[in-house]
Amino acid sequence: MTSTPGAWKCWIFRGCFSAGDDLDDAIAMAREAIEGHFEILAEDGSAIPPASKVTHHARNPQYAGVTLALVDIDVSKYLGKAQKLNITLPAYLLTRIDEYVLHHPEEKSRSGFLASAALKVLQQA
Repeated sequence: MTSTPGAWKCWIFRGCFSAGDDLDDAIAMAREAIEGHFEILAEDGSAIPPASKVTHHARNPQYAGVTLALVDIDVSKYLGKAQKLNITLPAYLLTRIDEYVLHHPEEKSRSGFLASAALKVLQQA
């Protein structure tokens, strides 16, 4: 994000831009822009772009002197309707998954954990 008097301009990713009157407004508007962009991608059946780590951008000399902000977006609502699946896992692995979900409420469920783990692997591919 870059600042000019009375405005913060945001380049979010290719094809997605935003701006705000101050830094807080710029971050809120960035969230809105990302969610709107993801809705359009989902409607078109296009892939949701993978997130990059903030340190990746911080090391880029092109972004020297800009303010970096992290906007957390739940992409699950853009991935389509949930479908029921019957799978078999070893008991030890299932116990570890359940223990992880118990201590990480952001995962919400065993299915949520498996979906987020799959997304991470697929985004790295």
